[in-house]
This record gives sequence, C-alpha cells and structure tokens, in this order.
Amino acid sequence: MGTIFAVVVGGGLGDVARYFIAGWVQPAGVLFNWGIFAVNISGGLLMGMIVEASALKLNLSPDLRAFLTVGILGGYTTFSTFSLDSALLLQKGQYGLAAAYVMGSVVLSIAALFAGLWIARVFYG
Repeated sequence: MGTIFAVVVGGGLGDVARYFIAGWVQPAGVLFNWGIFAVNISGGLLMGMIVEASALKLNLSPDLRAFLTVGILGGYTTFSTFSLDSALLLQKGQYGLAAAYVMGSVVLSIAALFAGLWIARVFYG
C-alpha cells in the first residue's frame, strides 16, 4: 500500500508542476505547444538522471523510486496532451508544424533521457 500512496502523491505533485511549468513556458497565441514540449523534454531528462543515478549510486527504496518515476514524472509528462496537441495541429491543416512537434518531441525526449543518463554517470559513476 505504501507504493500506491507514493504514486498517488507523486502524481499529484507532477500534475501541479506540469500545470505551472507548461503555463510559464507557453507564449500566448502560439499554435505550437512549447509548454508541453518543454515538459516532455525535461521529463525525459529527469527520468534518465533518476534511473541512472539510482542504478549507479543512490539506494532508493521501491516506494521512493515509484514516487519519483511513476508518480511525479508520470504526472508531469503528458503524452495524452501531446497527442491532442498533435491532432489539433493536423485538424487545422498545420501539417509541417504537426510533424515538427511530433518528431521534435519524440527525438528530443529520447535525447534528453540519454543526457540524463550521462549527467548521472558524471556525478555518481
């Protein structure tokens, strides 16, 4: 039950962080959702750092690891919002912008995760 509680609390914190960060980053009146784009990239970076640091040096309990990865980062990153933003761009006929958004989000999120792995290795490896 401790792990479930950790995920629930972490998810709520991640949701709140996403709400504020996405709103802070997103310029008004811009079709491309820079706010969610930034959240997904930074979420990939943080996931990489947490997973690699815990594998190399940190001795995280299963509850704490679930709190950070499934809870906070699961609530923070927003694949469903990403999917909706992509569909809305396509419906508006913004095919190039939609392609840039999808490809950029996927490629840069994965690159950010690898950057997180590298950062954790530098500090904990």
